[in-house]
This record gives sequence, C-alpha cells and structure tokens, in this order.
Amino acid sequence: MCLSKNKMVHVIKPPQAIGSVEDFHRTVFLAGSIDMGTAENWQDYVTNSLDIDNLYLLNPRRDVWDSSWQQTISNPQFRGQVEWELEAQEKAAMIAMYFAPATKAPITLLELGLFASSGKLVVCCPDGFWRKGNVEVVCDRYNILLINNLNDLIETIQNRFSLNS
Repeated sequence: MCLSKNKMVHVIKPPQAIGSVEDFHRTVFLAGSIDMGTAENWQDYVTNSLDIDNLYLLNPRRDVWDSSWQQTISNPQFRGQVEWELEAQEKAAMIAMYFAPATKAPITLLELGLFASSGKLVVCCPDGFWRKGNVEVVCDRYNILLINNLNDLIETIQNRFSLNS
C-alpha cells in the first residue's frame, strides 16, 4: 500500500491476489508502457500524484521481474502474470492507459484492442508515440477519451474518483 498526501491509495501488484480489493467500483488498472522494465516508472508517478481516499490501483509492474522467464503458456510464472493482468482489467472500474513516447508498448496496444469496447478506458498517448495515429483512430471509433499528457491523465482519475469519495 502507498500513502499519498494523507489519503490512502491502495496499490496491488502481482503476484498479490486481486481478491484483496474491497470495492471494485474504486479501482483503476494502470495499463501501459513497461517494455520488460525498460520504460520509465510512470505508474509510481501516477500513484504518488493522486490525492484520493480509498482508491485501489492495480499496477501490473512487479517489484521484481525475472527476465529469464520463458514467455510461454507452459511457464506458470509468466502465465500467472498475464492472467493477473487480464483479470485486473476485467474487474477494474477504469483502465488508465499510457503509451510512453520512447517505447513500442506491444502488449498495451493489444490491451487497447481487447478493452476498446469496454467503456472503461481512458488513454494517454503523447506526441512521439510511434503508433499514435492508430491509437487515435481506435479511440475515435470507440469514443474513448484520449489525453495527450500524463498530468491530464492523473487529473482525469482524480476528478472521477474524488466525486465518488
């Protein structure tokens, strides 16, 4: 768990069970650029910037990632990570998605397609992301709020869940 400006923001990361969430109506899945740990840790920036009481952030970025894990369905650690992420996105009230400009984010692009019609996506895609045009078209087609910078994404989360405190 993480304290943010005297308010309690609960952070759940794999392999911690998602079942520890008390209220899924107050959950945000932090989807976005990780690129095997090479992307900036934007998830911590978001977490530390929020001032919302009793919000649950489902953060797929593990504190310890083993890059030697074979990425195959037969590897229980890898499969568990992917299943954790899918379950978290399915249960979350909001999916806040960030495409860092210096990354490729192939899994995030996959997740954009998987959850485009869910009604719970908010997408941040700054100028410079290599497939911004594709992201713009998908967001337009599925009426997904598209934001150009991380601080506006934080403000969007803050506004949505502060109203429901």
